[in-house]
Amino acid sequence: MRVELHSRLASLYGDATRRLLESLLAAADAPSGVLRVEDQGAYPFLIRARFESLVRKASGDPSFRVEPEPPLGPPPGPPRRDRPRRSRLYLPGNEAKYMLNAALHRPDGVILDLEDSVAPAAKEDARALVRHALHTLDWGGCERMVRINQGEAGLADLAALADAPFHLLLIPKVESAEEVRALDQAVGERELLFMPILETARGVMNAMEIAAASPRNVALTLGLEDLTADLGVAKTAEGEETRWACSRVILAAKAHGLQAIDSVYGDVADEAGLRASLRRAKAMGFEGKGCVHPRQIRVVHEELAPSAAEIERARRIVAAWEEARARGEGVVALGAKMIDPPVVKRALALVRRLEEAGAAD
Repeated sequence: MRVELHSRLASLYGDATRRLLESLLAAADAPSGVLRVEDQGAYPFLIRARFESLVRKASGDPSFRVEPEPPLGPPPGPPRRDRPRRSRLYLPGNEAKYMLNAALHRPDGVILDLEDSVAPAAKEDARALVRHALHTLDWGGCERMVRINQGEAGLADLAALADAPFHLLLIPKVESAEEVRALDQAVGERELLFMPILETARGVMNAMEIAAASPRNVALTLGLEDLTADLGVAKTAEGEETRWACSRVILAAKAHGLQAIDSVYGDVADEAGLRASLRRAKAMGFEGKGCVHPRQIRVVHEELAPSAAEIERARRIVAAWEEARARGEGVVALGAKMIDPPVVKRALALVRRLEEAGAAD
């Protein structure tokens, strides 16, 4: 097959791009013909992804793979249940430009989205791009998350990403424990964590069963745009219309040892509104929030951080607990005041989160 390349950067990268395309064609054992390429300066990993998607669609073979570029960063490490998930940055799965520098903003996690942000006609392209981005780009210390589609499309997402290195699967619009268990079986022995997203009245009502549906579950979160649409009410900044639903999801998460993660705040320009939303979320028991823009990450981390007084008290309680253990005593005292076991447990958890967050930052 002959390559017909029109590149905006032909004088700089034209020869290298042509060689890459010819090597991909040879590896794919492509039939005779012409491959016409309009290149606007794409990175090699994106060219590989586009070629992979093209061959899949042309051949009807969803199992076709192109060898990824060598990774630009360290391997991701195994999934961890107890890591901080204060911020998770949504990245459209068919937009490479948003992926390239996402880790520089230092969110706790990045979400490569294959669902709502990708049009139905672009799903196959997005699967290939997400696969190559996960293999190649440097995601730093971010937890690598993928939001798949519902039903058969979600299973196709999983199949396309069978060899891709990521940690956590966001499961959209979950309404029953059976949906989570079905995905658990589909994942098989692969190490992946789950975060179900509850976005309908039925999902919220089944929050307890969904939370308990799989040992892979590490967190529950909500999609408030879809939930308010399902309820037939307007979504407000104060959130009174979904307060009960949020409380139910938080209680279900805590009852099963999971993190409770708040929905996104869609108005990127409204920092004051985001801060107010975070303060309400923190007071209710949420531990993290979705971000639709990098500028929200810093605000999320600031507002979800404990106060200086809370930190100092927690450290004093932990020090007293360690001293009591060293003396073989079961009772912890801070000055003249006895400290109940739940308070000690909460202080230990806070100090551990601070250490985790410090390592992430």
